[in-house]
Amino acid sequence: MRFMQRSIDRFLTTHTGSLPRPDDLIRMMYAREEGVPVERTALATWVRAAVAETVRKQADSGVDLVNDGEMSKPSYATYVKDRLAGFGGTGNTFVYRDLVDFPNLGKRVFGDPGRSRRKTPACNGPISVRDPQAVAGDVDNLKAALGDVNVTGAFMSAASPGVVSLFFRNDYYPGQEAYLHAIAEAMRHEYETVAAADIVLQIDCPDLGMGRHIQYADLSLDEFRKRAREHVEALNHAVANIPPEQMRLHLCWGNYEGPHHYDVALADIIDIVFLARPSGLSFEAANPRHAHEWALFEAVNLPDGKVLIPGVIESKSNFIEHPELIAQRITRYANLVGRENVIAGSDCGFGTWVGQAAVDPDVVWAKMAAMAEGARIASRQFWP
Repeated sequence: MRFMQRSIDRFLTTHTGSLPRPDDLIRMMYAREEGVPVERTALATWVRAAVAETVRKQADSGVDLVNDGEMSKPSYATYVKDRLAGFGGTGNTFVYRDLVDFPNLGKRVFGDPGRSRRKTPACNGPISVRDPQAVAGDVDNLKAALGDVNVTGAFMSAASPGVVSLFFRNDYYPGQEAYLHAIAEAMRHEYETVAAADIVLQIDCPDLGMGRHIQYADLSLDEFRKRAREHVEALNHAVANIPPEQMRLHLCWGNYEGPHHYDVALADIIDIVFLARPSGLSFEAANPRHAHEWALFEAVNLPDGKVLIPGVIESKSNFIEHPELIAQRITRYANLVGRENVIAGSDCGFGTWVGQAAVDPDVVWAKMAAMAEGARIASRQFWP
């Protein structure tokens, strides 16, 4: 059984999930999203090759815990429309509360080549697994790629029930609780397939952060916290058969270059996030809106069994963080929660949507290499 690795002799490195895709694969994925017929075998071949390439690049950059880069998915969340039945209604619309205050910036954000193409059909029927083999294909691709590199471990991402409910409007179920339960039951197959393959499962949960200023912007903080608890309960139900040590959770406030001045504070949700069963917690900790929140752990105790994966490199900037800065960020957390409870990560993904181009692909790998060097610097301080 593959468990969450802990730093026992050095600080390990990982990232959030999505990585830059090759141009040919991007064009093929664009075509599929726009309804152009794409030959399945050809697409599968391109995806498998892209997974092999991205795993190699991660290893070459010094990343210890690698993944498939989400090569097969149009995005970390909207891919579920292709794997689950029940989604076919009219497209959803989103109001980003922070971008309402800056409409010109909003036009730029929503004009992103990847984000502007996303398809989010509403739930208009009973949800069930439509393509049970899709996740098995992802597992096979990753395992094949791992055979050619020397890394410490591997993980694979999957959308949480809550983030599915965020992106796909409910036009079928009688209420949010029933909708979340239906999603959780359907996603259980994907979660358990990844776990059964001896791969660490990462559950992507931006609904617990970003959901505050998008999905539930009209609620009070107390009302949002109640909804967040419901999301965590649905997640815990879906992963009830998977050991906590084989899972990690990614918390996110939205991987877009916006003001983020309405982001809910980590302090306001950390107790609820810690109720989730996954032992690992990946979260934004490098960008200007959340870099200060390391100090929260001066007052908040890390629950037994939990591991922090703070972002030490930012996912929307082409600045390559200095390795000394990365080492300082790692050290802050290690001093507060223990060196064995910290893994270095990225704020979010570098290819959240197919074609997203916030960070130049070559810069992505340079940032990863800087993270690896920063982890080595920090390791020398804690393991002389």
